[in-house]
Amino acid sequence: MGFFSAARQGRKDDAELGKGLWRRAHDRFHRGLDRFHQVLEGVEDDQLYGELVEIANELAALMDRVRAVCVEAQRLSPSDGLDIPVALSGVHRALSKAGNSLATTAEAAAMLRLAVGPVPVGAASVRRRAEAVFEQVADAERHLAGETS
Repeated sequence: MGFFSAARQGRKDDAELGKGLWRRAHDRFHRGLDRFHQVLEGVEDDQLYGELVEIANELAALMDRVRAVCVEAQRLSPSDGLDIPVALSGVHRALSKAGNSLATTAEAAAMLRLAVGPVPVGAASVRRRAEAVFEQVADAERHLAGETS
């Protein structure tokens, strides 16, 4: 991304996500996703790499959903600080958990990358952690739907 396109994206993010709570939740998820993809760069085992790429692609597909939740939460309860609005506390909690789970998923992938010899169960531990991320994003969407209906 060039300098000008990054600046345009930053202004768009400011407009849609604000500069507070929802922007931080979005950016944290994005950083976790970047970290997972960075871990992939060092995987030498082809089979393990294939499994991790599949998980990475599924996690990347969540980014649009996370952004949509954060944009809607910002619309409902604009935030330029770190105060959690009571009405959307469930949304924030689920997004925070998703960000944390994504970080532990990347950590699990990094541990597999560092394993010596073949990994007998492949990326099963990473898959289990990724499942938590999927559930928590869905939970954030459910909480948001409950607040908007």
